[in-house]
Amino acid sequence: MPDTKRYRYKVFKWIACILLGVFIVLAGIAWLLNVKSRPILTDRIKTLLYKSTDSLYTISFTKVSTNVFTGNATLQNVKIMPDTNRFKQLIALKRAPNNLYTVSLKKLVVKRFHPLTLYREKKLQLEEIIFDKPEVTMVNKQFDFNEGRAPRPIKSPYDIISKNLKEFSIKTIRFKDVSFKYVNKNVPNSAPFDIDDLNITLTDLLVDSTSADDPKRFYLLKDIVVNLNNYVYRTPDKMYDIQLDKLDFRATTGKLRINSFALVPLHDEMNFGKVAGYAKERFDIKMHNIMLNGIDLPLYISKQELWAKEMAITNGFISVFNHNGLLKKSQESKIGKFPHQLLQLVHAPILVQKIQLKDVNVNYSVFNRESNQRGRISFENTSGIIKNATNLNNIKAINPIMEVNLNTYLFGQGKLDVNFMFDLTAKDGAFSYNGVLHNFNARVLNQITKPLGLVRINRGNVDKLKFNFKANDLGAKGTVAFSYYDLSVALMKNDPEKDHLVTRGFLSFLANALIIKSENPGADGKLVPVAVNYSRPANTSFFNMIWKSLFTGIKYSIGITEEKQNKVREHIAKFKAMRANHLQRKQRRLERRIKREREQNEKR
Repeated sequence: MPDTKRYRYKVFKWIACILLGVFIVLAGIAWLLNVKSRPILTDRIKTLLYKSTDSLYTISFTKVSTNVFTGNATLQNVKIMPDTNRFKQLIALKRAPNNLYTVSLKKLVVKRFHPLTLYREKKLQLEEIIFDKPEVTMVNKQFDFNEGRAPRPIKSPYDIISKNLKEFSIKTIRFKDVSFKYVNKNVPNSAPFDIDDLNITLTDLLVDSTSADDPKRFYLLKDIVVNLNNYVYRTPDKMYDIQLDKLDFRATTGKLRINSFALVPLHDEMNFGKVAGYAKERFDIKMHNIMLNGIDLPLYISKQELWAKEMAITNGFISVFNHNGLLKKSQESKIGKFPHQLLQLVHAPILVQKIQLKDVNVNYSVFNRESNQRGRISFENTSGIIKNATNLNNIKAINPIMEVNLNTYLFGQGKLDVNFMFDLTAKDGAFSYNGVLHNFNARVLNQITKPLGLVRINRGNVDKLKFNFKANDLGAKGTVAFSYYDLSVALMKNDPEKDHLVTRGFLSFLANALIIKSENPGADGKLVPVAVNYSRPANTSFFNMIWKSLFTGIKYSIGITEEKQNKVREHIAKFKAMRANHLQRKQRRLERRIKREREQNEKR
């Protein structure tokens, strides 16, 4: 038995020695191959990048580590830099790209580079390259000679690398947590745009004898996927945060999806204007489920022009507030700031052929210093279509009109169908708007008429409100046809002692008796439309002009015209004169009575 144990021990010892020897030999071979492969791989990488980019880019790194068994390699302190002198030469040769990139990162990982295939078949096939937390700067300068060029290299990279390689391919290129800076050289003094935590995946890069002419590829790639999570940007005036929640884009489908977009004010409604130092409009915007279809990615990459066939927004709100109790900004002018005019001022070229809105709530409110209350008007469940949203001159030359067709519910009750036609080329901001507001209870208007107009609607029913206006920077002209019945109002005033609005009884009586028409059409059955010529103060907004032009038409329709207001003023003046005369007579009678009583007392 002891001999058997000694024999087994010797066998295990020999096996262990053999395995150890094999391991040492393999490790030595691996080390030798790694050592020999490093300069080859280093040379291949540098040569490949330099030649495939028409001698425009060079790559440098401080260290390269390889593992021939796993086919992995790691490059440390990587920098990819453009040669500015070569770029100038390419411009002269009309071969320069519109975009120039600079990339730097601590570590670049190459996975499964198949060294045997490289040695035997002269095919450099990589499974994956990972750029971990790179800093990328893109400088865009558009050249006329690149106009209309297809999304593929001007000179086929295969023609450049074919002497050394038959094929170069990468299945996946991942840019993880990118710090991206965009510099626009097309606009003088343009501020750089920065964005962090960007993720980009490039799929199936192929350089061979046919890939450059493959129509299913763009820039030799099969697909590009972009992801961005929780992006926040603070505006230069420190009044808003722009928030973006989860952006996803895929080039093969041309679809971009955003979970939500928000313009978030950093101060509450009453303090916003105080921080700004004047009565500044406060916007609070949030949109959900934003989808863009048919994006032309090659056009965006080469010229930063955003072309999309369709955009859809489902659920959201737009809230605008103004504190009129604060001073207006001196010399402030909002001329040239209608929506379609602001679109023309956007530096980035844009064309969205159709925008679909669904269930968006719009709220406009004002704090009135006279009433010390807030008035608001709301349009709920707004849906519709916007066509030809663009600032591109070549598109405007074909069709200069941006059309907006919306249906919404005034204060959630009266259905409103409205159409806007914006002239994108008009120097004076010309546009038109018309629509129909269907039946609703007029008392819902108290939310805006009481605080802002000091008028309370006691009762009334609206059959229909039709309007048609043409407008520009200076104001709006048009007609309003207001059909209603059983209307009664009360005029209000602010009572500081009671700290709320109170009814002006006598003036309300005069208004209902002398001014207000209780119904339209009247007894003759004729609906009388009114003409409105509203002059826009230069410091008022688009929303303000729209609702005030309509409010003016409503006032005229129910009888509150300058002529009738003058008539009421005459009645009030006569009443005051009569009352003063009555008080004088009463005072004289009192004086005579006192005099008689005094004389009688003296006689006694």
